[in-house]
Amino acid sequence: MLGYIVWNVEPEIFQIPETWPVIGGFAVRWYGLLFALSFILGYIMVKKIFAKENIPEKLLDELSTYMVVFTILGARLGHVFFYEPHYFLAHPLEILQIWKGGLASHGAGIGILIGIYIFARKNKLPFLWVMDRIVIPVALSGFFIRTGNLMNSEIFGYPTTLPWGFVFVNASDPALAAGPHHPTQIYEGLSYLIIFFVLYRYYWKKIDTGKLYDGKIFGYFLIAVFTMRFLIEFLKEPQEYWEKSMILDMGQLLSIPFIIGGIVIVWYTNRRKFAFKK
Repeated sequence: MLGYIVWNVEPEIFQIPETWPVIGGFAVRWYGLLFALSFILGYIMVKKIFAKENIPEKLLDELSTYMVVFTILGARLGHVFFYEPHYFLAHPLEILQIWKGGLASHGAGIGILIGIYIFARKNKLPFLWVMDRIVIPVALSGFFIRTGNLMNSEIFGYPTTLPWGFVFVNASDPALAAGPHHPTQIYEGLSYLIIFFVLYRYYWKKIDTGKLYDGKIFGYFLIAVFTMRFLIEFLKEPQEYWEKSMILDMGQLLSIPFIIGGIVIVWYTNRRKFAFKK
């Protein structure tokens, strides 16, 4: 008999009663909780790194603001323009309705790059130095985001006969979700978790040697994360109907520039071998 796992988790943890003032009817969802948790843990992690390198804590608070704003802004606009431009151009006010869903990780990546560039220029810090410290918790946040996707029963893979296939009972499209599917949220989330541990260990191993060259961690991050994203996309159901006719889907096409960028940064770092000291 075919083995599979029935995934029947509700995306909402609880809902505040309608009778409550102001916040009545608001639903607390797994995705939002995990998204917030990724920022909290990221703050704690970077605070420890900044303390190790004698960076003023006030810069961390400013950096956190840039990260939150540009991550959400980039993720939302990335979804709007990469996946559903025709719909949102016809309904522009819905771009602001983030609570209805629709965030793109590649857009978040672009948003983070822009936000960190502005932050680094403003505070006269090397862009690559800042990115090296930021991408460590970002890799961990990728794990939390994909776990949130699992809780939402979304972004899953093609049908499978493997015994760990998931039947997503609460998927938004029951016809698409019929039968066991690859739990690609777990594949991707675990790959990001492993990348996080490798980068975190690499940082603490190299920081006291004077050989933690600016850009090395960032380059490794880009290569590892987006290569895994590119490969796992081969197992995913297309997010939009128009992707079905493509040899490579949108997630794969958007990953290629990041992978190339990572290779270039590692090459540049190996030639330059510069380590910023505050």
